[in-house]
Amino acid sequence: MTVKLLMLVIFFAIMLGVGFYSRRHATNVNDFVLGGRGVGPWLTAFAYGTSYFSAVVFIGYAGQFGWKYGLASTWIGIGNALIGSLLAWVILGRRTRVMSKHLSSATMPEFFGSRFHSQGMKIVASLIIFVFLIPYTASVYNGLSRLFGMAFDIPYSVCVMGMAILTAVYVILGGYMATAINDFIQGIIMLAGIAAIILSVLSGQGGFTAAVGRLAQIPSEVPVTLGQPGAYTSFFGPDPLNLLGVVILTSLGTWGLPQMVQKFYAIKSGPAIKQGAIISTVFAMVVAGGSYFLGGFGRLYGDQVEMTAAGTPVYDSIMPTMLSTLPDLLIGIVIVLVLSASMSTLSSLVLTSSSTLTLDLLKDNVVKNMSEKKQLVYMRVLIVVFIVISAVIALVQYNSSITFIAQLMSISWGALAGSFLGPFFWGLYSRRVSRPAVWASFIVGVGLTTGNMIAGFVGTAFIASPINCGAIAMVLSLIIVPVVSLFTKRVEFEVDPPHVEGAIDREYEQELEAE
Repeated sequence: MTVKLLMLVIFFAIMLGVGFYSRRHATNVNDFVLGGRGVGPWLTAFAYGTSYFSAVVFIGYAGQFGWKYGLASTWIGIGNALIGSLLAWVILGRRTRVMSKHLSSATMPEFFGSRFHSQGMKIVASLIIFVFLIPYTASVYNGLSRLFGMAFDIPYSVCVMGMAILTAVYVILGGYMATAINDFIQGIIMLAGIAAIILSVLSGQGGFTAAVGRLAQIPSEVPVTLGQPGAYTSFFGPDPLNLLGVVILTSLGTWGLPQMVQKFYAIKSGPAIKQGAIISTVFAMVVAGGSYFLGGFGRLYGDQVEMTAAGTPVYDSIMPTMLSTLPDLLIGIVIVLVLSASMSTLSSLVLTSSSTLTLDLLKDNVVKNMSEKKQLVYMRVLIVVFIVISAVIALVQYNSSITFIAQLMSISWGALAGSFLGPFFWGLYSRRVSRPAVWASFIVGVGLTTGNMIAGFVGTAFIASPINCGAIAMVLSLIIVPVVSLFTKRVEFEVDPPHVEGAIDREYEQELEAE
C-alpha cells in the first residue's frame, strides 16, 4: 500500500509541477490553445497518442473486443497504428499545419468557417463538438472505479474528483504546452506499463504458448462460428465482419476528431511532421496493439469475470480481473498507467471543448469585442465547467441505472467523425467542395448515429451495432462531400488546396532563414 500511494503522490506532484512550469507558455490565445505552433515532434506525437488511447481503450475496449474476437482483436491495435496514426500524419499532417495557419484557425469549427466562408457552419460545428465531446469526456473516468477499489478500497467519487481537480489545475495553468509535456511523461508510463503487464500476465498463464493453447480449446459463442474450437486464436477471429467495423471506427475516426486533428495545428513545420508520424505509429503499435493483444486472453479468466443476470460478462470487469493477480508493484504501475491514459485524454478533450466554445461560439456572437485577455479568462472558466459537467455525468451514470449516457458515449466518435471527416479531408485536398456538401455531411453524421440510437431505444435500431453505424457514417461522409459538390456551387478559395505543398515548403524555408 505504501509503495502504491508513493507512486501516486510522485505522479501527482510531477503533473502539478509541469503545470506551474508551463505558465510562461500560456500568455496569449495562440500559446494557450496551440503552444505557439512550435511544439516539437516528440511532444506532439505523444500528445496525439495519449489523446487517442484513454482508459476507455485499455479497460473497456480491450476487455470487450478481446472477449469477443480473441487474439484477432490485435488487428484493432494494428489498424489504429497504421490508419489512425501513420496515414493520418502522412495525409493530413503537413496540409493541416499550413492551411490552418493560412486561415488563422485554431480550432476545427474555425477552419470550416474560414475555409467555406460560413459563420453559421462554424457555430453549428462548435455545437456538435460540445454535445458529443461532453459524454465522451465523462466516459474517460470509466474503469477507474474498479481499479482503485481493487488497490485502495477508495470510493469512485473520490477517484473522479481527484483526477478532475488535478487535470483542471495543470490545464488552466499551462494550456496546451502543459498538456503536451504531461502527455509525454504519461506516454512513457503507458509504454513501460503495457510491456510489463503483458509479460506478467502471460507468465501467470504458463507462458505465451501455454496461454494460446488453452485459449484455442474454448469453443466460439459467436453465431457465425458457433461451437468452433480455435476461433479465438484464429487469424481473423470468430466474427471478421464486425471486427472490421471496429477497426474502421477506431482507426479512421481520428481523421475527423477535433481533439486529434488539432495536434497538427500546433506542430512545427518541416521534418517535425515526418518524425512525429514515425514516433506516433510506434507508440500506437505498442499501446493499442499491446492492450488489445492482452485483452485477447480475457476468456482464460472466464470463471472469475463478473457476469450480468443474462449471463454475459461485465466487460469493464475483464481487464481488472486479469490484473488483480499481479504483484502490488505492478498493480501500482497499472493504476498510474490508467490514470495517465485517462488524464491525458481528459486534458485534451476539455481544452478542445473550451477553446471551441470560446473562439467559435461566444466570441463575436454572444460576447462582442472580446479581448485576448477575456478569451483566456473564458477558456479557463469553461475548462472548469466542462470538467465539472463530465465528472457529474460520470458519477450519475455510476450511481444509477441510467443507460442513455452510456449509449450516447458509444456514438460520440461516430457522430463527430461522421460529420467532420469528409468536409475536413476534402477541404484540405480539393477546390471543388461546396457548402451544401458540408451541411449534408453534418446532417448525415449526426442524423444517422443519433437516429439509430433513438430507434434502438423505442424499438429496433436500423443498424444493430452502434460501432458499425459510426463506421458507416464516416465512410458516407467521405463519399457524400464530393458527390454533392458535383451538383452544387463550389466555395471560391484564395489558395488552391492541391498547390498547398509549395506554400508549406516556402514557410519552412522562411523559418530556417529566421533561425
